[in-house]
Amino acid sequence: MCAHKSSVPDNITEEYYQISLAILDSFPKYRPPLDLFVFKEDVCQLQTYSRKGQRLTNEQVEEINNLCQTGDLFVSRSDHPVYSKHICKQLDLVLVDANLKEAEIADIFFQALPARLEEFFDQPVQAVYERLDADIMVLTEYLNEDQHRIKALMRRLKTAHTLPNHSMNTAVVGLWLLFRTRKELRRRDLDRTAQGLFLHDLGMSKVPQFIRDKTVPLTKEDREKVVAHSLTGARIMGKLGIKHDEIMQCILEHHERLDGSGYPRKTADQQISSIGQLAAAADSFCAMITDRPYAKAMEPAEAGRELVKAERLYNRKYTMLLAQAFVTGTF
Repeated sequence: MCAHKSSVPDNITEEYYQISLAILDSFPKYRPPLDLFVFKEDVCQLQTYSRKGQRLTNEQVEEINNLCQTGDLFVSRSDHPVYSKHICKQLDLVLVDANLKEAEIADIFFQALPARLEEFFDQPVQAVYERLDADIMVLTEYLNEDQHRIKALMRRLKTAHTLPNHSMNTAVVGLWLLFRTRKELRRRDLDRTAQGLFLHDLGMSKVPQFIRDKTVPLTKEDREKVVAHSLTGARIMGKLGIKHDEIMQCILEHHERLDGSGYPRKTADQQISSIGQLAAAADSFCAMITDRPYAKAMEPAEAGRELVKAERLYNRKYTMLLAQAFVTGTF
């Protein structure tokens, strides 16, 4: 997180963030949640201005705003957990903080979005959806500026299997596949595909946890509840008035298979939309690389190869890309 003042020594910028005014304005006005440091140009050193939680006077509030505008206000890299946790609550701040590195932004997305997803899965109502959707739009804005930023996200796929983690993984993998296979991508298509990928498994939140956690084969009744989750997810989104094609395709088609053996509608081949086929490959891949109650995790390269073998089930265009990427380690 390199500062932009030419007079700041390199060793200082390795250990401190040069804080932007947008970030400072998002802190509690009189009690910033971390230590603040000011750059003294005459001695070329950073000195402590205030300690975390310390109450500032009106004069100090005005002064640190001025220091921030001139690029002389810093926070310690040791406070990164506090800094990133704060940004997770106001995710759009990643778009205005020029000092954040891509790896750090990727970490923040992987903290913030699963938390938003969990909130929505627990309470799928309009107000909670709007908060989730706003954060998804931050991600698509970030990626729309530079599609190569998806690489840092691909290197951070979660290995612990939870519904929010799986949804996050599937969205990242699905968006990576989208970027690799669509030369021209309108922002609206990116937004709606991202929404669909994040919410593809929404209906699973209504499947009882004891069924999702079973380590033995499901009963007929259990299986019926699981198979119904795609339709359940579509109904939930329909009640919210959100019925865009890409979203519904991800939700309804991610368990459909090219040979017609999938569910819920047993559609086959070109009856399955391109986005549905993409979601199916991403969903299965992301399930295979995590430890589930009934199956051990595969290495990503192995999972990719297994999907390629299942050419009667999945679109080879997508499975070959996944296999090649994780075998070579290049995204």
